[in-house]
Amino acid sequence: MKGLFKRPDSPYWHIDIVHKGKRYRKSLHTTSKRQAEQFYHKIKSESVEGRYLDKLEGEHKTFEELAEKYINDYAKRHKRSWDKDAQRTRNHLTPYFGKMMVTDITPKVISQYKAYRYQQGVCSATINRELTIMKHMYSIAVKEWEWCRDNPVKRVSMEKERPPRDRWLSFEEEAKLLKACPDWLRDVVIFALHTGMRQGEILGLRWKDVNLSQGIATLEMTKNGDRRSVPLNRTAWEMLLRKSRVRYLTSDFVFTSSTGTQIDSGNLRRDFMRVLKGTGIKGFCFHDLRHTFATRLVQRGIDVYKVQKLLGHRDIKTTQRYAHHYPESLRDSVESLDSGSSDMATSRLRHVEAEAVTMTTEEAI
Repeated sequence: MKGLFKRPDSPYWHIDIVHKGKRYRKSLHTTSKRQAEQFYHKIKSESVEGRYLDKLEGEHKTFEELAEKYINDYAKRHKRSWDKDAQRTRNHLTPYFGKMMVTDITPKVISQYKAYRYQQGVCSATINRELTIMKHMYSIAVKEWEWCRDNPVKRVSMEKERPPRDRWLSFEEEAKLLKACPDWLRDVVIFALHTGMRQGEILGLRWKDVNLSQGIATLEMTKNGDRRSVPLNRTAWEMLLRKSRVRYLTSDFVFTSSTGTQIDSGNLRRDFMRVLKGTGIKGFCFHDLRHTFATRLVQRGIDVYKVQKLLGHRDIKTTQRYAHHYPESLRDSVESLDSGSSDMATSRLRHVEAEAVTMTTEEAI
């Protein structure tokens, strides 16, 4: 039978079919010629209806296979935070969806996952972060790998999140914190308070990225993938000048451990939390130093647009969370109406007075 054959190196029957200009040669995994003929006719029939050879690869792939391919083939090469994505995926998404076929996961199944995570006591923001990873995973599977035609996560609504934390350091708390910090940690905290840089940006800062003559630190790769230049005020500049005079020649990192290596983020977080506990400062984390930087700028009347550029926010909406810290800027806006209203009122009064004088003159005549 044409289109049905056996290979010399295999006991199984194979098909050889041309469908939509593409040739398909596949094993039928059977040694029975009669059964092979039945399979052949069924495949030919389903091919016409587009139900066999048009099947997507994702129909035969599990979510676990998709997740691992995404982490290894995409995230590692394109995302700085790939390790966090991998952790969320392997700890939460894969245990739940892992054995399901990629094309069998529907919006209903994903909604059930949200309910499951709520039962575990996680917050809406955590669920949203996990669904965002899953959504991007499916987008790549649709656009680049052709594992599926539909992204089911796009049809699932994100959860409403609580307003972002609004915690910053008072000057009294700052004094207590700096006094309790060991020298290496004190430098990191002061630098964060005076530059607004993220923890990872500070720990990854190298001397090649610092220009003391111009007073600028250049971040070649930030969280959102953009290059950013950070101006150094006197406090930050003097700190770097001091550190540049006594530095490890074997390391290019600005902030180092006692052995000259890059400071481990886990060690920094542990020591920082220990200091906070010892000083009684509650509800505070290292990232709140960045919030403190922004809040203090806004409280001093610095334009929110400038604050956005200093923080490296792509969207001004992210920076506008700090606007309420300077109500006087709103007062300036409404007070501008006073001068305008006064000028208009004066002009109107003069016009009315002129009309009155004219009428009086005409009556006298």
